Amino acid sequence: MFGAFGILLTVSMVFGGYALAGGKISVILHALPFEMMIIGGAAAGSYILSNSGSILKQTFPSLLQAFKGPVWKAQDHEDLLCLLFQLLRLARSNPVELEEHIENPQDSSIFRAYPRVIADHEAVSIIADTLRSASLNYDDPYQVEDMLSKRIALIKEEQMHVPHALQSMADALPALGIVAAVLGVIKTMGSIDQPPEVLGKMIGAALVGTFLGVFLAYGLVAPIAKRLETVRGCDLAFYDVIKSVLVAGLHQHATNLCVEVGRQTAPEDLRPSFVALETALREIKRAA
Repeated sequence: MFGAFGILLTVSMVFGGYALAGGKISVILHALPFEMMIIGGAAAGSYILSNSGSILKQTFPSLLQAFKGPVWKAQDHEDLLCLLFQLLRLARSNPVELEEHIENPQDSSIFRAYPRVIADHEAVSIIADTLRSASLNYDDPYQVEDMLSKRIALIKEEQMHVPHALQSMADALPALGIVAAVLGVIKTMGSIDQPPEVLGKMIGAALVGTFLGVFLAYGLVAPIAKRLETVRGCDLAFYDVIKSVLVAGLHQHATNLCVEVGRQTAPEDLRPSFVALETALREIKRAA
């Protein structure tokens, strides 16, 4: 919603200000289809040329995600912390029973209680692999933390491919606008024998290319790329919460303290409150 409002505000202020200042919208509208064909077509072609098929397939869903916002909400972080709380308690009280849950998470009663978490293969894999490693005596907290940091860094690198590709396209758009403007100037020079009023319109149409390149780059594409990077950064923090709780568990801290460490790792606007989390944990203890 805010993304659509931002685009509407940007477009209305730019073109509205131009019209109120006495500019002729008709000049822009006349040149717009041809300039957009040159700039947009060249940008799309360059984007296809410079990116792999997997990135191209992810682009449209990623654009939708930029407007929808983070996948993980505050309730999801609370569910994750409750899941980790139960697994850590089980790891300390009955390691043999824990193996049944981490070897087959899809059939685990603990995992299945949190359908949104279990739907994320990467999150489930990180949890199961780390707990499995600990059961095999690979439980040095510092080594495990380093391993998880590298694994999350690889996930982040993959998740940031589309934002970086969009930013690269934004960086190229002003230059493509200049290409369109130069072509317009070439066209104008071919009609140099025309009267000044005709040449003026042709030069104005040529400059529309420069305007569109800069406007699309800094008014639309770059902000969308930045928004997508921010959204994915919030989602990636979900894995940092997992890492924090599991590493705290390997340090043999109390289970409640491990969960609190994870809660404080979550982004502030997605962090469940202390009271809400404590209430949820009490319900789990009561049901056990």
